[in-house]
Amino acid sequence: MSRILLIDDDDQLGPPLATYFRRYELELVQATRPSQGLAQLREGGFDVAILDVMLPEMDGFELCRTIRKDNDIPIVMLTARGDVMDRVVGLELGADDYLPKPFEPRELVARVQTLLRRRNGSVRTGVAVAPADPGLLSFEGLVIDPARRSVQRQGQEVELTGTEFELLHLLAREPGRVFSRDDILNRLRGHEADLYTRAVDIVVSRLRKKLEPLDCIKTLRNAGYSLALRRAQP
Repeated sequence: MSRILLIDDDDQLGPPLATYFRRYELELVQATRPSQGLAQLREGGFDVAILDVMLPEMDGFELCRTIRKDNDIPIVMLTARGDVMDRVVGLELGADDYLPKPFEPRELVARVQTLLRRRNGSVRTGVAVAPADPGLLSFEGLVIDPARRSVQRQGQEVELTGTEFELLHLLAREPGRVFSRDDILNRLRGHEADLYTRAVDIVVSRLRKKLEPLDCIKTLRNAGYSLALRRAQP
């Protein structure tokens, strides 16, 4: 059973959510303070973290930044409804998804299930779920191992979030093909995306920075993104 860590200081939220999550064979554990949540994450055993923005000790953004220093666990941010800046900042700091409060528990479960499928090496494309290609994807200066979900840039391991890896893997499977922002959102999120397309630009920006000095991702104005690397010679 997958384990989910909820870090939210509302102690009335965790118990009913945990009961609801169990319907979907998900175990939800709540920490009401960031320090408690960080300690639990260090102990390991969690598959997804859900962070509220408004927290004592430190806000959800600082907590996300702290987690991302040494942990690539998928992160969902719970943000204030309609506050686009919260969503932008959360994504820029490395969150994989966001959900505005108040939310429907079923939607939160759906977001978590999408991240779990992604972490387990599958990407939903349209209706069918396609397993990750076990073969290496080798380019000049870049090697992507879908089976291990690892990336090497010029021989050095690169730490990517789940969303960053899936975006790179999507582009690398068809190098040179231009994917629109809507294409990327729909493929990575597994349903008709309601997330504004600015989110794709944010993830691409994060990914480009991590892959420097390689100039991997080409932007085609008003069209989308493509991988701009040549295949490595056998």
